[in-house]
Amino acid sequence: MEKYRIEKDSMGELHVPEHALYAAQTQRAVNNFPISGQQMPSAFVRALLLAKYAAAKANGELAQIPQAMSDAICQAVDALLAEDYMQHFPVDVFQTGSGTSSNMNANEVLATLATRIYGDNVGANDHINYGQSSNDIIPSTIHISAAIELSEKLLPALTYLRDAIRNKAEEVSHYIKTGRTHLMDAMPVSMSQSLLAWADQLAQNITHLQALQPSIQSLAQGGTAVGTGINAHPEFATTFNAELSKKTQLNFTPANNFFTHIGSQDIAVSLSGQLKTVAVTMMKIANDLRWMNSGPLAGLGEIELEALQPGSSIMPGKVNPVIPEAAAMVAAQVIGNDTTITIAGQSGNFELNVMLPLVAKNLLDSIELLSNISIQLADKAITTFKVNDKKLAEALARNPILVTALNPIIGYLKAAEIAKLAYKEGRPIIDVAAEHTELSKEELMKLLDPAKLTLGGIQS
Repeated sequence: MEKYRIEKDSMGELHVPEHALYAAQTQRAVNNFPISGQQMPSAFVRALLLAKYAAAKANGELAQIPQAMSDAICQAVDALLAEDYMQHFPVDVFQTGSGTSSNMNANEVLATLATRIYGDNVGANDHINYGQSSNDIIPSTIHISAAIELSEKLLPALTYLRDAIRNKAEEVSHYIKTGRTHLMDAMPVSMSQSLLAWADQLAQNITHLQALQPSIQSLAQGGTAVGTGINAHPEFATTFNAELSKKTQLNFTPANNFFTHIGSQDIAVSLSGQLKTVAVTMMKIANDLRWMNSGPLAGLGEIELEALQPGSSIMPGKVNPVIPEAAAMVAAQVIGNDTTITIAGQSGNFELNVMLPLVAKNLLDSIELLSNISIQLADKAITTFKVNDKKLAEALARNPILVTALNPIIGYLKAAEIAKLAYKEGRPIIDVAAEHTELSKEELMKLLDPAKLTLGGIQS
């Protein structure tokens, strides 16, 4: 049987596990919200602890709490971050919409640890939470956690994938393949042109995410309960952001308007929307890879993805495009997360949004999923696929759409007639065109050279 101790808060007494660092308000949340079994993301808890560090630093510097107490709180934060801190944060994602339970969870854990270091009582509300409210620290923590994860994980991962695609494009630049529109044969493209289009999509996403960094690094901290800053030192917001910036090496700034940052989650919604765009890019890349790899006999078979695991429990020898499939599922999940964040963002009632934990969870999940799949795509799909040149050449030789290049010479209608005949007879377009135009086979081979046709313009 687990042993318990008695803890008190403003609502009375209750049992708390004997060795738990948290106290009564956290236990009430554990009792009240046995809903999903999902804790707040570790990135969120890390950011919340960093925010408590910056708050303690600021309050010590501004003489709102004793300097030795401030130091003890900061030591407690550093000690937690150096261990498996998530064991001390059991509160469910689906809790009070302000995230007050998570805020008090951090306050209580740090109060316990800081009291041991300080040698005298450090209060969860009176000291750890001094100059703060759940209503400003939880919106701030959403921004802090997203900013850190964006800077440390997602942007580097997307850059890594972009560069892997660019390197692969250079490696396969001499291969020419049949282009496709509407999934139907179209004019030829080089393999590198297809890949560089993906790389450019990623480059655009990186640029757009970087443009959001100043906004996500602006914080509600200092607005306290409703945005007026009640009970916070006039210089608290500025000092807090300076200390947090020093600790994280990111440039955090006070919000221009605390009311906006507390009452809405528009910036998080904007970031989520850009994450959805990244997901759309991932889906495009994943599906192109799957189509190009399809077969190997009855599909396109243009490339061969690295064989990573058996593809069937019943069909021996079958190998599936598992990494692109995982990427497509990540994309679907991120798009779903964005819908959730969009709905949650609408729940800014007067001076407070009341779906903050849900925004935090889905935003951070999306960033983590996209970060992880970017690395897997780069290492286990893009870098390692092989090109089936024989299959590419066969398709190009039979592609009647090459006749498009003859439009300026023989006209669209004549070209269409030749293309239909080539389709009907299953013959190479050069042979059919040689029989039905005054162009020689040598001229046609020059005019319909797939490599030249990837360059655009009229070929002379």
